Amino acid sequence: MLRYLNQSSRGRSAWLLMALTAFALELVALWFQHVMLLKPCVLCIYERCALFGIMGAGLVGAIAPKSPLRYIAIFIWIYSAFRGLQLAWEHTMIQLHPSPFMTCDFMARFPSWLPLDKWLPQVFVASGDCSVRQWEFLSLEMPQWLVGIFAAYLIVALLVLIAQPFKPKRRDLFGR
Repeated sequence: MLRYLNQSSRGRSAWLLMALTAFALELVALWFQHVMLLKPCVLCIYERCALFGIMGAGLVGAIAPKSPLRYIAIFIWIYSAFRGLQLAWEHTMIQLHPSPFMTCDFMARFPSWLPLDKWLPQVFVASGDCSVRQWEFLSLEMPQWLVGIFAAYLIVALLVLIAQPFKPKRRDLFGR
């Protein structure tokens, strides 16, 4: 399996598939916001940023998958998945155990050199409350689903990192 993951990380299709899955999740989030009229909270916006990081890692990895740039993409992937998992877990705890002392901010705080909420307010402006449960599927709230999604991204990313020293099998004409 590790050889297969190494081989897959050296091709564009796996990286593009990862970017496509993150992009699909972003489209679902925008569907919830603009069509179903659910209000994203600050943690939702930060979780979106983590998904954009995973999508960016997929695009970076697809640029030159056989070069050392692949390692940069893997580290962006691990960091984004880890931060997304942390945020989704915090969001889940706020929803499952509401407290007047544990709330989220009113607005997302982006660095001055990257004011995403000013550049793309349709995507990055928060208008909801983190403790409000707005959507449920199979008895799980949206942040609970994101815990599973980010955990899956993180586990696969760590396996791909572990697989990097394993060289893919060379196959000759007679399959030895």
